Amino acid sequence: MGVFDNIKDAAENLKDKAADLVDGHGDKVSDGLDKAGDFVDEKTGGQYGDKIDQGVGTAKDQLDGLDGQNDDIPDNNQG
Repeated sequence: MGVFDNIKDAAENLKDKAADLVDGHGDKVSDGLDKAGDFVDEKTGGQYGDKIDQGVGTAKDQLDGLDGQNDDIPDNNQG
């Protein structure tokens, strides 16, 4: 097994762990992403609110779909 195989296996393992985390705690992940987006929005004076909301929504969608299903994060809209 080569170095790249080891890296690929490690990346796959991390993806599986992230999917398990989102699977078991999707509501908390969603809340955390919302809070992070609100924090950044506050620090930028609301100047990039639309872009931040878009990024938070994209992050939620991507994390929710790690296991091939969009069923773990209850609200895919920042609010």
